[in-house]
Amino acid sequence: MLKFWYKRAKTGVLTETNELTNEQKELKSIIKKRFSGSLTIRMVDSGSCNACEAECNAIFNPYYALERFGISFVASPRHADVLLVSGVMTANMYHHVWDAYNQIPSPKWVITVGDCTKNLSVFEKTFAIKGVDLPVSYHIEGCPPTPQEIIEGLLEFLRS
Repeated sequence: MLKFWYKRAKTGVLTETNELTNEQKELKSIIKKRFSGSLTIRMVDSGSCNACEAECNAIFNPYYALERFGISFVASPRHADVLLVSGVMTANMYHHVWDAYNQIPSPKWVITVGDCTKNLSVFEKTFAIKGVDLPVSYHIEGCPPTPQEIIEGLLEFLRS
């Protein structure tokens, strides 16, 4: 046991630094300027396979920790700035997504996530699919997009 403590005292702490990258610093400054430090997102699954939702949940884990930059998901569209839509927009979800969009106070933006929202992939010619017809401000591509691609997409959206 003494060998372990001696070695530990000799080598010191070997964890990573917690410094922000340039991309993270830019994200934080844009949110602070344009949204008074808090960008709230209402995510709606309009009929997806849940892969995009899993990746969006991953951006709030301790590794990415987007909440430290002022980005958070909210349960009510009345508290949201952005509507984040994933999936192919099924007929059953069509009115619910539009209700959520109409409840977001102006100014409001719509970001779509995943390839299904843009090109409907294999679901294009089925009777139950309506397709996303919201006024989309930005699209994050990928099937599913990685958490890093989602963060980069949010940054591109905020830059525009």
